[in-house]
Amino acid sequence: MTKNVLLIGCAYPPELPYFTRGVARAGARVFAADMMPESHLPPMVRASLSGYCRIDSILDEEGALETVRRWAGPVTFDRVESLWEPAVLLAARLREAFGAKGMTYEQVLRFRDKDKMKQAVGEAGLRTPRHQRANNGDECVEAAARVGYPVCLKPIAGAGSENTFRVESDAEMERALAKAGRDREYNVEEWIEAEEYTYDTICIDGRVVYENFSWYRPRPLVGRSVEWISPQTVTLRDVDAPELAAGRTLGRGVLQALGHESGFTHMEWYRKSDGEAVFGEIAARPPGAHTVDTMNFACDMDLFTGWSDAVVNANWDVNVQRLYNCAIIFKRAHGQGHIRRIEGLDRILGSFGEHIPAIELLPVGAHRRDWVKTLLSDGFVFVRHPDLDTTCELADRVGTDLQMYAG
Repeated sequence: MTKNVLLIGCAYPPELPYFTRGVARAGARVFAADMMPESHLPPMVRASLSGYCRIDSILDEEGALETVRRWAGPVTFDRVESLWEPAVLLAARLREAFGAKGMTYEQVLRFRDKDKMKQAVGEAGLRTPRHQRANNGDECVEAAARVGYPVCLKPIAGAGSENTFRVESDAEMERALAKAGRDREYNVEEWIEAEEYTYDTICIDGRVVYENFSWYRPRPLVGRSVEWISPQTVTLRDVDAPELAAGRTLGRGVLQALGHESGFTHMEWYRKSDGEAVFGEIAARPPGAHTVDTMNFACDMDLFTGWSDAVVNANWDVNVQRLYNCAIIFKRAHGQGHIRRIEGLDRILGSFGEHIPAIELLPVGAHRRDWVKTLLSDGFVFVRHPDLDTTCELADRVGTDLQMYAG
């Protein structure tokens, strides 16, 4: 029997249309709820949907819940899914309302609330940074005194590294709170000096059927703090490398501790110089910033459809051949205003264009994006190669040789 699947969010971020199409390709009837008018949905999304409900705000759980229930009428859903961090709790509420299979609101909350998350992981005997919840700015200062400087200041329900700071003193804490806001909840945690990696999975009923490791160059907090840097995410070909083994063990333990069932997960973890793996955080969704694309380019596969088949049909038949390392490099223009010129593109294409599967840069005349608010910045380039050192060398050349200028 054909299954009904409700997606919360289907048009943004830019990966979501591909997941929406993937669910249709998996044989389901696809319904979606999102905030834009149906006429503004991407053509790929409109072609995949059997029904659409416009809601006022994904962040208004009560209002959206009532709107969707009223719109659905007698229709029931076998799955309710969201692949966008701000909507995962709403999806869980709707899952419970419709009696759909999947994780409950309380289960999903442990993937969203960083303090509850770390408590559960720590209680399972896994290494987490020392941490303390703070309900406001004053409590942040008190928590830092208990944890010990330097600390990492993170919003309890944040995503990525936005409004996240390394803090080394009370004075720096006050400056960070002035930027991020004093009247919100934070997690104040031990600063871990280490390389930072991801451990990403697709699971079916608690069983890992696909796993990925990516390496951040440099650490996200550094890359999101210095404008001239071209941050990189490198999806690694050799997932069985000895230096990643501790991360896999940690990741599998975290999934068990949090009771994850089916779908994507995206975990960030630290590898210290002595080889110790330390938990960072985890989300019950795929990684953002086109990392799913790096996974696809690394193996010449389609994880958008693979995830869909896993969730809809509890089936996994993706042929995962790890052919390449693949890096995405995010570019930031010099100056402010509109893009005036792009230099070095012809040079890198002529030098190693066969190793560049895709490029997306803002065109000349487009207004710069706010690099602080979006990692995608003013565009990005993918490079791939079977050898990791060569991949990093090519990625670094994109960082130095390709330049964008605004004015």
